[in-house]
Amino acid sequence: MSVHTLDRPPPRGHKPGRRSLTPLLAVTGAALVFTILLILVRLQWRPLESADHSAAARINDLIAGHPALVSVVKAVTSLDSDGVLWTIIVVSAVFLAFRRRWRLAGYLLVTGAGALVLDPILKSLVGRLRPVVAHPIAHGGGNSFPSGHSLGSIVCYGAVLLVFLPAARGRWRTVFIAVIVALVALIGISRILLGVHYLSDVLGGWTLGITWLGLTAFAFELTRRAAGQPVTDPLTEGLEPEARTDLDPVPSKPAQPETPMNRSSATRSRARVAAGIVVAWVLILGVVVGFGELVVKYSHDKWLGDTAVLRWFAAHRTPALNQWSNDVSVACATTGILIVAVAACVVFLAVTRHWRPVIFLAVVMFGELAAFLAAAAVVKRPRPGVHRLDHHLPTSAYPSGHVAAACCLYIAIAILVIGHAKGWWRWLFLVPAIVMPVAIALSRMYRGEHHPTDVLGSLIFTALWLTAATLLIKPNAEIPQRSPRPAGVRLRSLAGRAVSRAPDRAAAR
Repeated sequence: MSVHTLDRPPPRGHKPGRRSLTPLLAVTGAALVFTILLILVRLQWRPLESADHSAAARINDLIAGHPALVSVVKAVTSLDSDGVLWTIIVVSAVFLAFRRRWRLAGYLLVTGAGALVLDPILKSLVGRLRPVVAHPIAHGGGNSFPSGHSLGSIVCYGAVLLVFLPAARGRWRTVFIAVIVALVALIGISRILLGVHYLSDVLGGWTLGITWLGLTAFAFELTRRAAGQPVTDPLTEGLEPEARTDLDPVPSKPAQPETPMNRSSATRSRARVAAGIVVAWVLILGVVVGFGELVVKYSHDKWLGDTAVLRWFAAHRTPALNQWSNDVSVACATTGILIVAVAACVVFLAVTRHWRPVIFLAVVMFGELAAFLAAAAVVKRPRPGVHRLDHHLPTSAYPSGHVAAACCLYIAIAILVIGHAKGWWRWLFLVPAIVMPVAIALSRMYRGEHHPTDVLGSLIFTALWLTAATLLIKPNAEIPQRSPRPAGVRLRSLAGRAVSRAPDRAAAR
Protein backbone atom coordinates (compact mmCIF):
# COMPACT_ATOMS: atom_id res chain seq x y z
CA MET A 1 0.00 0.00 0.00
CA SER A 2 1.34 3.44 -0.86
CA VAL A 3 2.26 5.65 2.00
CA HIS A 4 -0.15 8.30 0.67
CA THR A 5 -3.17 6.11 1.43
CA LEU A 6 -2.38 6.30 5.11
CA ASP A 7 -3.88 9.76 5.33
CA ARG A 8 -5.17 11.12 2.04
CA PRO A 9 -4.78 10.42 -1.67
CA PRO A 10 -1.65 11.80 -3.27
CA PRO A 11 -1.98 15.21 -4.86
CA ARG A 12 -2.43 15.47 -8.58
CA GLY A 13 0.80 15.19 -10.47
CA HIS A 14 2.68 13.68 -7.52
CA LYS A 15 4.93 10.78 -8.43
CA PRO A 16 5.65 8.25 -5.69
CA GLY A 17 9.34 7.86 -5.00
CA ARG A 18 10.11 11.44 -6.03
CA ARG A 19 10.62 14.28 -3.66
CA SER A 20 10.16 17.97 -4.25
CA LEU A 21 13.24 20.14 -4.49
CA THR A 22 11.62 22.70 -2.17
CA PRO A 23 12.98 21.21 1.11
CA LEU A 24 16.49 20.91 -0.33
CA LEU A 25 16.40 24.48 -1.63
CA ALA A 26 15.04 25.72 1.70
CA VAL A 27 17.82 24.02 3.67
CA THR A 28 20.47 25.24 1.23
CA GLY A 29 19.09 28.78 1.39
CA ALA A 30 19.02 28.69 5.20
CA ALA A 31 22.62 27.49 5.29
CA LEU A 32 23.64 30.28 2.92
CA VAL A 33 21.86 32.96 4.96
CA PHE A 34 23.42 31.68 8.18
CA THR A 35 26.89 31.70 6.62
CA ILE A 36 26.45 35.29 5.46
CA LEU A 37 25.18 36.37 8.87
CA LEU A 38 28.06 34.57 10.59
CA ILE A 39 30.63 36.34 8.43
CA LEU A 40 29.03 39.78 8.82
CA VAL A 41 28.68 39.42 12.59
CA ARG A 42 32.23 38.11 12.97
CA LEU A 43 33.58 41.02 10.89
CA GLN A 44 31.35 43.47 12.80
CA TRP A 45 29.93 44.91 9.58
CA ARG A 46 28.82 48.43 10.45
CA PRO A 47 25.43 48.52 8.65
CA LEU A 48 24.37 45.30 10.39
CA GLU A 49 25.68 46.43 13.77
CA SER A 50 23.88 49.78 13.41
CA ALA A 51 20.59 48.14 12.45
CA ASP A 52 20.83 45.64 15.31
CA HIS A 53 21.56 48.27 17.96
CA SER A 54 18.82 50.57 16.68
CA ALA A 55 16.22 47.78 16.68
CA ALA A 56 17.25 46.63 20.17
CA ALA A 57 16.87 50.16 21.57
CA ARG A 58 13.45 50.76 19.97
CA ILE A 59 12.04 47.40 21.04
CA ASN A 60 13.30 47.90 24.56
CA ASP A 61 11.50 51.24 24.77
CA LEU A 62 8.26 49.58 23.64
CA ILE A 63 8.16 46.87 26.30
CA ALA A 64 9.84 48.64 29.23
CA GLY A 65 7.36 49.86 31.84
CA HIS A 66 4.70 47.21 31.09
CA PRO A 67 5.01 44.53 33.78
CA ALA A 68 2.12 42.41 32.49
CA LEU A 69 3.58 42.27 28.98
CA VAL A 70 7.02 41.46 30.37
CA SER A 71 5.54 38.54 32.34
CA VAL A 72 3.88 37.16 29.22
CA VAL A 73 7.08 37.44 27.19
CA LYS A 74 9.09 35.72 29.92
CA ALA A 75 6.52 32.91 30.04
CA VAL A 76 6.85 32.41 26.28
CA THR A 77 10.65 32.35 26.37
CA SER A 78 10.58 29.81 29.22
CA LEU A 79 9.04 27.29 26.81
CA ASP A 80 12.52 27.00 25.29
CA SER A 81 14.50 26.45 28.48
CA ASP A 82 16.85 23.47 28.52
CA GLY A 83 14.66 21.68 31.04
CA VAL A 84 11.53 22.01 28.92
CA LEU A 85 13.19 21.04 25.64
CA TRP A 86 15.00 18.00 26.98
CA THR A 87 11.90 16.86 28.84
CA ILE A 88 10.00 16.94 25.54
CA ILE A 89 12.76 15.11 23.68
CA VAL A 90 13.32 12.42 26.32
CA VAL A 91 9.62 11.78 26.91
CA SER A 92 9.01 11.55 23.16
CA ALA A 93 11.98 9.21 22.72
CA VAL A 94 10.77 6.95 25.54
CA PHE A 95 7.29 6.89 23.97
CA LEU A 96 8.77 5.93 20.60
CA ALA A 97 10.92 3.25 22.24
CA PHE A 98 7.83 1.70 23.85
CA ARG A 99 6.22 1.69 20.41
CA ARG A 100 9.39 0.03 19.02
CA ARG A 101 10.20 2.91 16.69
CA TRP A 102 13.88 2.92 17.48
CA ARG A 103 15.05 4.95 14.50
CA LEU A 104 12.63 7.75 15.28
CA ALA A 105 13.74 7.78 18.93
CA GLY A 106 17.37 7.91 17.84
CA TYR A 107 16.58 10.72 15.42
CA LEU A 108 15.12 12.86 18.21
CA LEU A 109 18.09 12.29 20.51
CA VAL A 110 20.70 12.90 17.82
CA THR A 111 18.99 16.03 16.51
CA GLY A 112 18.61 17.49 19.99
CA ALA A 113 22.21 16.65 20.90
CA GLY A 114 23.42 18.41 17.76
CA ALA A 115 21.70 21.65 18.77
CA LEU A 116 23.18 21.31 22.24
CA VAL A 117 26.65 21.08 20.68
CA LEU A 118 26.35 23.78 18.02
CA ASP A 119 25.04 26.58 20.23
CA PRO A 120 27.88 26.97 22.79
CA ILE A 121 30.62 26.21 20.26
CA LEU A 122 29.48 28.83 17.77
CA LYS A 123 28.87 31.40 20.50
CA SER A 124 32.40 30.88 21.76
CA LEU A 125 33.91 31.09 18.28
CA VAL A 126 32.01 34.25 17.30
CA GLY A 127 32.33 35.99 20.68
CA ARG A 128 29.60 38.59 20.19
CA LEU A 129 28.53 40.47 23.31
CA ARG A 130 24.92 40.75 24.45
CA PRO A 131 22.90 43.90 23.68
CA VAL A 132 23.15 46.84 26.09
CA VAL A 133 19.78 48.62 26.39
CA ALA A 134 18.57 51.57 28.44
CA HIS A 135 16.02 49.57 30.48
CA PRO A 136 17.30 46.00 31.01
CA ILE A 137 14.45 43.53 31.48
CA ALA A 138 16.24 40.18 31.52
CA HIS A 139 19.79 38.92 31.72
CA GLY A 140 21.38 36.44 29.33
CA GLY A 141 24.56 34.55 30.11
CA GLY A 142 27.34 33.92 27.64
CA ASN A 143 27.71 35.37 24.18
CA SER A 144 24.96 36.48 21.83
CA PHE A 145 25.30 34.94 18.34
CA PRO A 146 23.44 32.78 17.48
CA SER A 147 20.38 32.79 19.70
CA GLY A 148 20.34 29.49 21.55
CA HIS A 149 16.63 29.75 22.25
CA SER A 150 15.85 30.28 18.55
CA LEU A 151 18.10 27.38 17.56
CA GLY A 152 16.83 25.03 20.26
CA SER A 153 13.15 25.77 19.66
CA ILE A 154 13.24 25.20 15.91
CA VAL A 155 15.30 22.02 16.28
CA CYS A 156 13.34 20.50 19.16
CA TYR A 157 9.80 21.42 18.13
CA GLY A 158 10.62 20.94 14.44
CA ALA A 159 11.93 17.41 15.10
CA VAL A 160 8.80 16.58 17.10
CA LEU A 161 6.71 17.89 14.19
CA LEU A 162 8.50 15.71 11.63
CA VAL A 163 8.28 12.64 13.84
CA PHE A 164 4.62 12.90 14.86
CA LEU A 165 3.22 14.49 11.70
CA PRO A 166 1.88 11.15 10.34
CA ALA A 167 -0.37 10.83 13.40
CA ALA A 168 -2.08 14.18 12.71
CA ARG A 169 -4.99 13.92 10.28
CA GLY A 170 -7.26 16.37 8.52
CA ARG A 171 -7.62 19.71 10.24
CA TRP A 172 -5.51 18.58 13.18
CA ARG A 173 -2.50 18.41 10.89
CA THR A 174 -2.94 22.08 9.95
CA VAL A 175 -3.40 23.01 13.60
CA PHE A 176 -0.32 20.99 14.60
CA ILE A 177 1.88 22.72 12.04
CA ALA A 178 0.48 26.19 12.83
CA VAL A 179 1.08 25.75 16.58
CA ILE A 180 4.70 24.65 16.05
CA VAL A 181 5.45 27.50 13.65
CA ALA A 182 3.81 30.08 15.93
CA LEU A 183 5.63 28.74 18.99
CA VAL A 184 9.04 28.91 17.30
CA ALA A 185 8.35 32.42 16.01
CA LEU A 186 7.13 33.71 19.38
CA ILE A 187 10.13 32.28 21.23
CA GLY A 188 12.53 33.99 18.85
CA ILE A 189 10.67 37.30 19.06
CA SER A 190 10.59 37.09 22.85
CA ARG A 191 14.39 37.04 22.95
CA ILE A 192 14.47 40.37 21.09
CA LEU A 193 11.73 41.85 23.29
CA LEU A 194 13.64 40.94 26.44
CA GLY A 195 16.73 42.69 25.08
CA VAL A 196 19.04 39.67 25.37
CA HIS A 197 19.53 39.14 21.62
CA TYR A 198 19.85 41.18 18.48
CA LEU A 199 17.61 40.58 15.48
CA SER A 200 20.51 38.99 13.59
CA ASP A 201 21.09 36.61 16.52
CA VAL A 202 17.55 35.30 16.21
CA LEU A 203 17.74 35.04 12.43
CA GLY A 204 21.04 33.19 12.81
CA GLY A 205 19.49 30.75 15.27
CA TRP A 206 16.52 30.11 12.99
CA THR A 207 18.59 29.57 9.86
CA LEU A 208 21.09 27.33 11.65
CA GLY A 209 18.22 25.35 13.15
CA ILE A 210 16.61 24.85 9.74
CA THR A 211 19.96 23.73 8.33
CA TRP A 212 20.62 21.20 11.09
CA LEU A 213 17.02 19.97 11.13
CA GLY A 214 17.01 19.56 7.36
CA LEU A 215 20.35 17.81 7.35
CA THR A 216 19.31 15.23 9.94
CA ALA A 217 15.92 14.73 8.28
CA PHE A 218 17.61 14.23 4.92
CA ALA A 219 19.98 11.67 6.40
CA PHE A 220 17.04 9.85 8.01
CA GLU A 221 15.11 9.81 4.74
CA LEU A 222 18.05 8.35 2.86
CA THR A 223 18.44 5.60 5.45
CA ARG A 224 14.90 4.61 4.51
CA ARG A 225 15.97 4.41 0.90
CA ALA A 226 18.93 2.26 1.90
CA ALA A 227 16.54 -0.02 3.81
CA GLY A 228 14.40 -0.47 0.71
CA GLN A 229 11.54 1.65 2.04
CA PRO A 230 9.67 4.17 -0.16
CA VAL A 231 10.93 7.73 -0.41
CA THR A 232 8.83 10.26 1.47
CA ASP A 233 8.44 14.00 1.67
CA PRO A 234 9.08 14.80 5.36
CA LEU A 235 7.35 18.20 5.17
CA THR A 236 4.02 16.70 4.10
CA GLU A 237 4.20 13.06 5.26
CA GLY A 238 6.57 13.11 8.20
CA LEU A 239 9.72 11.06 8.60
CA GLU A 240 8.03 7.68 8.93
CA PRO A 241 4.53 7.61 7.40
CA GLU A 242 4.19 3.87 8.10
CA ALA A 243 4.37 4.61 11.82
CA ARG A 244 1.07 6.49 11.92
CA THR A 245 -0.73 3.80 13.90
CA ASP A 246 2.11 3.40 16.37
CA LEU A 247 2.29 7.16 16.93
CA ASP A 248 -1.35 7.42 18.02
CA PRO A 249 -1.67 7.99 21.78
CA VAL A 250 -4.20 5.14 21.91
CA PRO A 251 -3.31 2.76 19.05
CA SER A 252 -5.98 0.52 17.60
CA LYS A 253 -3.56 -2.41 17.35
CA PRO A 254 -0.26 -3.40 18.97
CA ALA A 255 2.85 -1.62 17.82
CA GLN A 256 4.65 -3.24 14.94
CA PRO A 257 8.44 -3.33 14.75
CA GLU A 258 9.96 -1.15 12.08
CA THR A 259 11.14 -2.83 8.93
CA PRO A 260 14.66 -4.16 9.44
CA MET A 261 17.34 -2.91 7.09
CA ASN A 262 18.17 -5.31 4.33
CA ARG A 263 21.91 -4.85 4.35
CA SER A 264 22.52 -7.19 1.43
CA SER A 265 20.41 -5.10 -0.94
CA ALA A 266 20.90 -1.69 0.69
CA THR A 267 22.01 0.92 -1.83
CA ARG A 268 24.72 3.29 -0.69
CA SER A 269 23.82 6.89 -1.30
CA ARG A 270 26.53 9.54 -1.48
CA ALA A 271 24.21 12.17 -0.08
CA ARG A 272 23.30 9.91 2.82
CA VAL A 273 26.98 9.31 3.56
CA ALA A 274 27.74 13.04 3.43
CA ALA A 275 24.87 13.86 5.77
CA GLY A 276 25.91 11.09 8.15
CA ILE A 277 29.50 12.33 8.20
CA VAL A 278 28.45 15.88 9.08
CA VAL A 279 26.10 14.68 11.81
CA ALA A 280 28.74 12.33 13.24
CA TRP A 281 31.41 15.06 13.17
CA VAL A 282 29.21 17.50 15.07
CA LEU A 283 28.38 14.95 17.76
CA ILE A 284 32.02 13.83 18.12
CA LEU A 285 33.14 17.45 18.37
CA GLY A 286 30.64 17.87 21.19
CA VAL A 287 32.14 14.89 23.04
CA VAL A 288 35.69 16.24 22.65
CA VAL A 289 34.79 19.79 23.67
CA GLY A 290 32.72 18.50 26.59
CA PHE A 291 35.64 16.41 27.85
CA GLY A 292 37.96 19.39 27.50
CA GLU A 293 35.64 21.70 29.43
CA LEU A 294 35.32 19.06 32.14
CA VAL A 295 39.10 18.77 32.43
CA VAL A 296 39.68 22.54 32.51
CA LYS A 297 36.99 23.26 35.10
CA TYR A 298 37.42 20.35 37.48
CA SER A 299 40.80 18.66 37.05
CA HIS A 300 43.06 21.49 38.31
CA ASP A 301 45.85 19.78 36.34
CA LYS A 302 45.74 16.75 38.64
CA TRP A 303 43.95 14.15 36.51
CA LEU A 304 46.11 11.41 34.98
CA GLY A 305 49.26 13.06 36.27
CA ASP A 306 48.84 16.27 34.27
CA THR A 307 51.42 17.99 36.46
CA ALA A 308 53.49 15.10 37.84
CA VAL A 309 54.17 13.46 34.47
CA LEU A 310 55.31 16.68 32.83
CA ARG A 311 57.58 17.55 35.74
CA TRP A 312 59.16 14.10 35.53
CA PHE A 313 59.80 14.54 31.80
CA ALA A 314 61.25 18.02 32.39
CA ALA A 315 63.61 16.67 35.05
CA HIS A 316 64.96 13.92 32.76
CA ARG A 317 65.67 15.88 29.62
CA THR A 318 68.91 15.25 27.73
CA PRO A 319 70.34 16.77 24.52
CA ALA A 320 69.77 13.51 22.64
CA LEU A 321 66.13 13.26 23.76
CA ASN A 322 65.61 16.93 22.99
CA GLN A 323 66.75 16.34 19.41
CA TRP A 324 64.68 13.16 19.09
CA SER A 325 61.52 14.85 20.35
CA ASN A 326 62.08 17.78 17.99
CA ASP A 327 62.50 15.45 14.99
CA VAL A 328 59.30 13.57 15.85
CA SER A 329 57.38 16.82 16.36
CA VAL A 330 58.53 18.16 13.01
CA ALA A 331 57.57 14.91 11.28
CA CYS A 332 54.04 15.15 12.70
CA ALA A 333 53.65 18.90 12.23
CA THR A 334 51.37 20.36 9.57
CA THR A 335 53.93 20.20 6.76
CA GLY A 336 55.02 16.63 7.49
CA ILE A 337 51.45 15.36 7.83
CA LEU A 338 50.42 17.12 4.61
CA ILE A 339 53.30 15.60 2.62
CA VAL A 340 52.55 12.06 3.82
CA ALA A 341 48.80 12.49 3.26
CA VAL A 342 49.19 13.79 -0.31
CA ALA A 343 51.69 11.05 -1.15
CA ALA A 344 49.35 8.40 0.26
CA CYS A 345 46.44 9.76 -1.81
CA VAL A 346 48.52 9.64 -4.99
CA VAL A 347 49.68 6.07 -4.31
CA PHE A 348 46.22 4.75 -3.47
CA LEU A 349 44.69 6.44 -6.51
CA ALA A 350 47.37 4.97 -8.79
CA VAL A 351 47.15 1.46 -7.33
CA THR A 352 43.41 1.07 -6.79
CA ARG A 353 42.15 3.34 -9.61
CA HIS A 354 39.34 4.38 -7.28
CA TRP A 355 38.60 7.68 -5.58
CA ARG A 356 37.08 6.18 -2.44
CA PRO A 357 40.42 5.77 -0.57
CA VAL A 358 41.38 9.35 -1.48
CA ILE A 359 38.01 10.67 -0.29
CA PHE A 360 38.37 8.66 2.92
CA LEU A 361 41.78 10.14 3.68
CA ALA A 362 40.66 13.66 2.78
CA VAL A 363 37.53 13.47 4.95
CA VAL A 364 39.47 12.04 7.89
CA MET A 365 42.23 14.67 7.77
CA PHE A 366 40.03 17.70 7.07
CA GLY A 367 37.63 16.57 9.79
CA GLU A 368 40.53 16.25 12.22
CA LEU A 369 41.86 19.71 11.36
CA ALA A 370 38.45 21.38 11.69
CA ALA A 371 37.70 19.64 14.99
CA PHE A 372 41.12 20.54 16.39
CA LEU A 373 40.76 24.23 15.53
CA ALA A 374 37.20 24.41 16.89
CA ALA A 375 37.98 22.55 20.13
CA ALA A 376 41.13 24.59 20.77
CA ALA A 377 39.28 27.87 20.21
CA VAL A 378 36.41 26.89 22.51
CA VAL A 379 38.25 25.19 25.40
CA LYS A 380 41.25 27.60 25.43
CA ARG A 381 43.32 25.55 27.85
CA PRO A 382 46.67 27.16 28.78
CA ARG A 383 49.89 25.35 28.05
CA PRO A 384 51.46 23.35 30.92
CA GLY A 385 53.21 25.24 33.66
CA VAL A 386 56.67 23.76 33.01
CA HIS A 387 59.59 24.98 30.96
CA ARG A 388 58.64 24.38 27.32
CA LEU A 389 61.12 23.65 24.57
CA ASP A 390 58.95 25.28 21.89
CA HIS A 391 57.91 28.91 21.90
CA HIS A 392 55.24 31.13 20.35
CA LEU A 393 52.85 28.28 19.57
CA PRO A 394 49.64 29.67 18.04
CA THR A 395 47.01 27.46 19.66
CA SER A 396 45.99 26.32 23.13
CA ALA A 397 47.01 23.06 24.78
CA TYR A 398 43.79 21.08 24.33
CA PRO A 399 43.57 18.92 22.31
CA SER A 400 46.94 17.88 20.90
CA GLY A 401 46.82 18.54 17.17
CA HIS A 402 50.05 16.63 16.55
CA VAL A 403 48.70 13.49 18.22
CA ALA A 404 45.29 13.66 16.53
CA ALA A 405 46.82 14.22 13.08
CA ALA A 406 49.36 11.39 13.45
CA CYS A 407 46.73 8.96 14.73
CA CYS A 408 44.22 9.78 12.00
CA LEU A 409 46.77 9.67 9.17
CA TYR A 410 48.75 6.55 9.96
CA ILE A 411 45.80 4.51 11.23
CA ALA A 412 43.77 5.50 8.14
CA ILE A 413 46.66 4.39 5.90
CA ALA A 414 46.82 1.07 7.76
CA ILE A 415 43.07 0.58 7.30
CA LEU A 416 43.39 1.14 3.55
CA VAL A 417 46.49 -1.03 3.05
CA ILE A 418 45.15 -3.95 5.11
CA GLY A 419 41.83 -3.74 3.29
CA HIS A 420 43.29 -3.56 -0.22
CA ALA A 421 46.46 -5.67 -0.08
CA LYS A 422 46.52 -9.47 0.11
CA GLY A 423 50.04 -10.35 1.22
CA TRP A 424 51.32 -10.85 4.74
CA TRP A 425 53.36 -7.66 4.46
CA ARG A 426 50.23 -5.54 4.75
CA TRP A 427 50.22 -6.12 8.51
CA LEU A 428 53.54 -4.30 8.73
CA PHE A 429 51.62 -1.05 8.32
CA LEU A 430 50.32 -1.57 11.84
CA VAL A 431 53.80 -0.68 13.04
CA PRO A 432 53.71 3.02 12.03
CA ALA A 433 50.02 3.14 13.02
CA ILE A 434 51.10 2.29 16.57
CA VAL A 435 54.63 3.66 16.79
CA MET A 436 54.00 7.14 15.35
CA PRO A 437 51.08 8.08 17.67
CA VAL A 438 52.97 6.78 20.71
CA ALA A 439 56.15 8.60 19.70
CA ILE A 440 54.46 11.92 19.03
CA ALA A 441 52.44 11.70 22.27
CA LEU A 442 55.60 11.12 24.30
CA SER A 443 57.51 13.85 22.47
CA ARG A 444 54.80 16.49 22.99
CA MET A 445 54.59 15.75 26.71
CA TYR A 446 58.40 15.56 26.94
CA ARG A 447 58.71 19.03 25.41
CA GLY A 448 56.14 20.39 27.87
CA GLU A 449 53.57 21.34 25.23
CA HIS A 450 50.63 19.14 26.25
CA HIS A 451 49.15 17.54 29.36
CA PRO A 452 48.34 13.81 29.36
CA THR A 453 44.63 14.71 29.26
CA ASP A 454 45.28 16.75 26.10
CA VAL A 455 46.64 13.60 24.51
CA LEU A 456 43.69 11.60 25.84
CA GLY A 457 41.26 14.05 24.25
CA SER A 458 42.98 13.56 20.90
CA LEU A 459 42.81 9.77 21.27
CA ILE A 460 39.09 9.95 22.07
CA PHE A 461 38.47 12.03 18.97
CA THR A 462 40.57 9.72 16.78
CA ALA A 463 38.78 6.59 17.96
CA LEU A 464 35.31 8.04 17.38
CA TRP A 465 36.11 9.88 14.15
CA LEU A 466 37.94 7.01 12.43
CA THR A 467 35.19 4.59 13.44
CA ALA A 468 32.46 6.85 12.06
CA ALA A 469 34.34 7.63 8.83
CA THR A 470 35.19 3.96 8.20
CA LEU A 471 31.63 2.77 8.79
CA LEU A 472 30.07 5.50 6.65
CA ILE A 473 32.53 5.76 3.76
CA LYS A 474 33.58 2.07 3.69
CA PRO A 475 36.95 2.86 2.07
CA ASN A 476 37.64 -0.75 1.09
CA ALA A 477 34.20 -1.45 -0.41
CA GLU A 478 35.37 -1.31 -4.04
CA ILE A 479 37.87 -4.18 -3.77
CA PRO A 480 37.06 -6.68 -6.52
CA GLN A 481 36.16 -10.01 -4.98
CA ARG A 482 37.23 -13.05 -6.98
CA SER A 483 35.06 -16.07 -6.46
CA PRO A 484 37.20 -19.23 -6.19
CA ARG A 485 36.62 -21.79 -8.90
CA PRO A 486 36.02 -25.43 -7.98
CA ALA A 487 39.01 -27.77 -8.14
CA GLY A 488 37.52 -29.68 -11.08
CA VAL A 489 37.17 -26.53 -13.14
CA ARG A 490 40.76 -25.54 -12.41
CA LEU A 491 42.06 -29.01 -13.44
CA ARG A 492 40.11 -28.95 -16.72
CA SER A 493 41.45 -25.46 -17.43
CA LEU A 494 45.05 -26.62 -16.85
CA ALA A 495 44.51 -29.70 -19.02
CA GLY A 496 43.12 -27.54 -21.81
CA ARG A 497 46.15 -25.28 -21.71
CA ALA A 498 48.50 -28.30 -21.89
CA VAL A 499 46.68 -29.73 -24.90
CA SER A 500 46.66 -26.38 -26.72
CA ARG A 501 50.40 -25.97 -26.21
CA ALA A 502 51.34 -29.52 -27.33
CA PRO A 503 51.44 -28.75 -31.13
CA ASP A 504 53.65 -25.72 -30.47
CA ARG A 505 56.15 -27.81 -28.54
CA ALA A 506 56.16 -30.46 -31.26
CA ALA A 507 56.82 -27.85 -33.95
CA ALA A 508 59.67 -26.40 -31.94
CA ARG A 509 61.38 -29.79 -31.89
